[in-house]
Amino acid sequence: MRIAIFILTALAFVQPSFADSCKTSKWGSKDEIGAANLITDSSVLASAKLIKQGKRHGLGIVIKPDMPAFPPRFTKLQVVQPGQHFRETQEDLYGWPISANDDMVQMWLGTGPQIDSLGHLGEHGMFYNCNKGKDFAAMTGMTKLGVEKIPPLVGRGVLVDMAAYLGVKTLAPGQVIEAAQIKAAARQQKVTFKKGDIILLHTGYTDATLESNPKQWGSSIPGISNAAAVFLASLEPVAVGADTWGLEAVPPKKGDKVFYGHATLLKENGIYILETMNTGRLAEEKVREFMFVLGQAKLQGAVQMIINPIALW
Repeated sequence: MRIAIFILTALAFVQPSFADSCKTSKWGSKDEIGAANLITDSSVLASAKLIKQGKRHGLGIVIKPDMPAFPPRFTKLQVVQPGQHFRETQEDLYGWPISANDDMVQMWLGTGPQIDSLGHLGEHGMFYNCNKGKDFAAMTGMTKLGVEKIPPLVGRGVLVDMAAYLGVKTLAPGQVIEAAQIKAAARQQKVTFKKGDIILLHTGYTDATLESNPKQWGSSIPGISNAAAVFLASLEPVAVGADTWGLEAVPPKKGDKVFYGHATLLKENGIYILETMNTGRLAEEKVREFMFVLGQAKLQGAVQMIINPIALW
């Protein structure tokens, strides 16, 4: 018995721990913004030159109370008239007959159109830049890697229309997008990738199913494979997104780990993830590159945030 304990103890010392294999960010051991470091004054100026028609489009879909979301997420909204109930007149409030509405919302911030911060997903308790979850993920808010740390994301956006490439209106539930298909679609649509891009994939899935079949929309989505996530990370974008609520195929490709592309992008490379993006108009008008602008609400310590980025071209 003592020999067995000794052997197990010795193995514990000789086997490298996950923490030992963690690599600090190329932007320094204290970095908290990851690929946003790629945004510079010159890259912003370059993206502004993509505005040639003066057109603009909000990439956030409308969030509705009780809309489908990854369980157990939900959205509840209440509109109230504070201090106005049971009054014949409101003049005693402010000196004139004021009528006003306020609202309260209870929701998971990972509902609908959203950005995942670098503190959203890790592996073995380790997150971006070797930050241990137990050290920063407090119940009252993250003390590192929160959405408030994300600077304005302004840059060149590119759209790869996977539905058009595959000749369909929408990809099927669980349909896997491989790296070779992304490359081929980009070639066909004359999309070039540049360091610091915001890359969006259009599957057509949300436009086709959210309203008509919300149960299906919320339970299964087309998306990238684990290998495709590695390919996209190799392009060194600031962010990667899609018009689906999870970016990756659900259920995953056989042999893939579910949502492991999140670990590849967020944890390993500091690349932000944009989900449920409203890409339908861009696909319809064949907009392949555009200026992307996002200034998310800065709720201190939040993991995710509902967003409405703007595409300008």
